[in-house]
Amino acid sequence: MDHHTVAAIAIAGSCLDVLGSLYLAYDLLGGAHGPLRLLTRAVTYSILFGLGYGLGLGLIFGVASGLAIGVTISVEMNRTSKRQDHFSLPWEAFFSLIRAAAFSVALYPQVGIRFAILYCILLTGGQVVAYARGVRPSLQYTTSRGPQLTRMLISSTVVRTAGYIAAALLCSALVRHVDHTWIFAARLGIVTGVVTGVGMAFSPHIEYYADNIPERRLGVFGVALMFCGFALQSLQYWLAVFDVRVT
Repeated sequence: MDHHTVAAIAIAGSCLDVLGSLYLAYDLLGGAHGPLRLLTRAVTYSILFGLGYGLGLGLIFGVASGLAIGVTISVEMNRTSKRQDHFSLPWEAFFSLIRAAAFSVALYPQVGIRFAILYCILLTGGQVVAYARGVRPSLQYTTSRGPQLTRMLISSTVVRTAGYIAAALLCSALVRHVDHTWIFAARLGIVTGVVTGVGMAFSPHIEYYADNIPERRLGVFGVALMFCGFALQSLQYWLAVFDVRVT
C-alpha cells in the first residue's frame, strides 16, 4: 500500500473524529440555532453532489465539486431558513465562482490550464445571469418532506445542461481541441444537469431534517462518526502489526 494513501486515510479519520465531536457537542454549540444546522446541510449536500459527480465524472470531480457545491448551497439555504431572503448579487457571484473554479480544477488534468480558465469564466458568467433572473438554490427551500419537482426546476435543469455543453464546445473550439469533442461536452452537460436537478429536487427533504432532526439522533451520529474516524486512524497501526509493506 502506498504511504500517501495511508496518510490520507489517517487524515480522513481525524476529520471524522472532529466532526463527530461537534455533533456530540450540539448543546454547547447553541443547539438548534447553532452552527450544526449549517454543518449538517454542508455535509449532506456535499455527499449527495459528490456521489453524483463522482459516479458520472470520476473521483476528482466528486470530491472537488461535491465540497464546493455542498458548502455554497448550504450557506445560501441556511440564510434563507433564518431570514427568508437571499444574498446580494456580488455574494452570489462569489458562490458561482467557487463552484465553477472547483469544476474547472477537476477538469484541468484532462484539458489544460487555458481550457479550464475559460470554462470557469463561462460557467461563472452563466450562473450569475441565472441569479440575476431569480434562479437560485433557495427557490427550492421548503421544510416539507419529500422531493419537489417544479416547472422552474425542470426548465433550469434543461438550460443548465445546454449551457454546460455549449461552454465545453466553445472552449474546445477556441483554446484546445479535445478528443471526441461532442461526447466530452455532452457528458459534462448531462451529468451536471442531472446531478444538480436531482440534488435540488431532494433539497426540501434535506432542509426538513436539518431543521427537525432530534438531538439524540445527532449524538448517535456523532458517536458513529468517531468510531469510523478511529477505525481509519488505526489502519496504519494494523498494517504495522500484520507486517503489511507500505511503499
